[in-house]
Formats: sequence, structure tokens, C-alpha cells
Amino acid sequence: MKPGAQNSRPTTDPDTSDVGRRIRRLREERGISLSELARRAGVGKATLSGLENGTRNPTLETLWAVTAQLGVGLAAVVDTGPVVHGTAVQGVLLQAFEEEGATYELYRLFFPAGSAQTSPAHPEGVTEHLTVFAGTLRAGPADTPLTAGPGEYVTWRSDVPHTYAALGEHDVHASLLIRYPR
Repeated sequence: MKPGAQNSRPTTDPDTSDVGRRIRRLREERGISLSELARRAGVGKATLSGLENGTRNPTLETLWAVTAQLGVGLAAVVDTGPVVHGTAVQGVLLQAFEEEGATYELYRLFFPAGSAQTSPAHPEGVTEHLTVFAGTLRAGPADTPLTAGPGEYVTWRSDVPHTYAALGEHDVHASLLIRYPR
């Protein structure tokens, strides 16, 4: 790791009780039982219950699986600023905004060197737009990932399972813009 790189890593976790309350409210508004949402999202019922009760720290993979089944973006349950951890990634929601026809979420991402993860499919028509600032990242649909190095940009439809892998011995710093069509 380069000197000073540690300082650019996110360090604050989200308030799990707020995240859980928001998930429960969205689930109940849609008339979906806890068991049914857990089944649809592919997560354990105990995991989802712990998440709703604020006793479990959610991973990005779990949050994206649950919010996809609720038909909302991650910003519906996570505030801007705190870090959410995935298997390999640390992400910070920087901004969520809406335009006619779409909602956008902008993230700062950090992948430790050599890390990899697979993310579940988002709702139909969702796209991801990733810019790499440091390191080299392979990302995109699980069957056809793309590679980007510093200053490069890749985009893909993320309504299929997709992967991220930090290649080589350097950490990856990137931004990710997710576009949710209405």
C-alpha cells in the first residue's frame, strides 16, 4: 500500500438500526412477509430478521439483494457517508439523485489488492458506470467482465450477476454510478 493510502479508506459503518427500520418499512409497505423477502433475495430468514432488528451488520451483497427485491436502490436504506462492506469492497454512498426517467447513486469504492466478489443482479434495466482512479479492476457481468486501469471507464447492464476483482498487487480506488430506470 502506498504511504497515505490508508487514510483514503472509508472507516465509518452505517447505523444498522436505521437500515433495518427502513427495510422493514419498505417490506411492510409492499405487503411482503419476512420469509418471502428472504426467499426472493436469497438470504436467510434469520439474517433478514437480524438486519431488520438492527442486530446484524449488513453486507453490500445482502443489501443489494434485498433492495432489488423491494424494487428500490440502496440509497432507500443507506444514508450518504457511512461505509458498507461487501466480500471484497468497501463502498460509501456519496450522493443519490433523481432525474426524469431515472434515479442515480454515486459511490466511492475501495477494493484491497487481490480481492474479488460477485454481486447479485439488480432490477431489470439497471446499469453501472465505473471509473478507476488507482489499481486495476476486472468488473462487469460474471460471464463477460471488463478490465479497467487508472483513468479508464467501463459500463455494463447490472441486471445480471456481476463481479469485481482487484487485479495485481495494488489496491483499487474507483467511483461507481448506478442508474436505475423508472
